[in-house]
Amino acid sequence: MFTSPVRAAAGVAVVSVLLAIPGTAQDTTPVATARYKAVIKVACVGDSITQGHGVPGGMAWPDQLARMLGEKWTVGNFGISGTTLMKSGDKPYQNEEAFKNAKSFNPDVVVIMLGTNDTKPGNWKDKARFEADYQDLLQQFAQLPGKPKTYLCYPARVVGDGNWGINEAGVQEEIPIIAKLAKELKLGVIDIHAAFKDKDALIPDKVHPNSEGATLIAGTVYKALTGKEAPADTAK
Repeated sequence: MFTSPVRAAAGVAVVSVLLAIPGTAQDTTPVATARYKAVIKVACVGDSITQGHGVPGGMAWPDQLARMLGEKWTVGNFGISGTTLMKSGDKPYQNEEAFKNAKSFNPDVVVIMLGTNDTKPGNWKDKARFEADYQDLLQQFAQLPGKPKTYLCYPARVVGDGNWGINEAGVQEEIPIIAKLAKELKLGVIDIHAAFKDKDALIPDKVHPNSEGATLIAGTVYKALTGKEAPADTAK
């Protein structure tokens, strides 16, 4: 089942509060489906790559993930084009209605893929805020009643010299920060960046994966959530 997309700073202090929240510390194993009596709700949080920029309807990676997972899961696409993880960015995700909707969804699982738009020079000048703002985002999901299992995605690679100011150098700086957070908080990591190694052709505008690239993301997320290789997504 698929839920359609809904359109619509202090580092040390945040860490201490976040680690104190019951249920925050999670392992990196697949989702223990036997624990859930109801349909498992997955919230996909991200920017235009998650929303589905440049791919036909029904082919955004959360759409494809929903078909791969099947009827025991429901997937909500809460991606909004142009959004940044940092609250100082030009379009902070936390200011979007989709963020409120993602929390209201009360997910069992959260998959976060943000950071691509943060690499724009006008945003990345405040890169010292990246870790604290990520912690703040995680804290808000950790406080939800469902205490969701959370996975942090390394952003997709940016090809060549990038586009719209988005660049690979910034992504390379973000990855160790995301890895550090995941390790400290015992969260899952999904290496979307590595999935695109030697697959530049799947990112034709240098930033946004095409339909085949979205399939690759969906399959990579599927494997992280289930521990199994992804089935072919034949829906067009």
